Amino acid sequence: MSHERGTIIFDLDGTLVDSAPDLADALDMLLVEYGYAAIGLEATRKLIGHGISNLVLKGFGVSGRHLNIEEALLATRRFQDLYAERLPAKATLYPQVNESLMHLSSLGWRMVVCTNKLEIFARTILTRLGIAHYFEIIVGPDTFGVAKPDPQHLLRSLPEERPAGYTVIMVGDSEVDVETAHAAGIPVIAVTYGYSKISLSELKPEALTDRFSKVPFLVKKLATAYGNRQCAQ
Repeated sequence: MSHERGTIIFDLDGTLVDSAPDLADALDMLLVEYGYAAIGLEATRKLIGHGISNLVLKGFGVSGRHLNIEEALLATRRFQDLYAERLPAKATLYPQVNESLMHLSSLGWRMVVCTNKLEIFARTILTRLGIAHYFEIIVGPDTFGVAKPDPQHLLRSLPEERPAGYTVIMVGDSEVDVETAHAAGIPVIAVTYGYSKISLSELKPEALTDRFSKVPFLVKKLATAYGNRQCAQ
């Protein structure tokens, strides 16, 4: 199927998938191994969004422990092992994600995932939840060596040769997603049910929604409004 219509870039955690329970379990197990109390799901939700290393550092910070560089590397590697052992035990798709992706795919959109989760973890989750086949590529911080908020994380997921009027739209849930999309010159749909630390309306995304089922309608609306807008190079 032709993908001249354009590309939709999706964030993963907090946008397509509620992955917080598995992240929280791995973080709690890590903290307990180090002799600290588990912090639980709700506290972990507030720390998600900037990658695993940041999650580990902030998790220890909640417990009053500040890791040096070497300690942080060791703790992050151990977290990755604990996370990989159970992935995805509790992660679930948000309502209407599968149906909406199926609809967008049928319309000819090229779809990709750009996440600050390692590519292998993202691919495993998407495969086991049955939606990996919708995405042409799955991009983690290790895929191209860049991560959000660097706009190249998004831009390198796009075809090198794009026809005039090629539309690119981002769908994400956090301040990082909105800021990265805007830095790349890409309009963004922000979903409000995810892991954002602030009110996303403050960042002025091009569209806001509380349900993923509204994404196809908003994609159509933004494609009409921004179809001739070019991304930053």
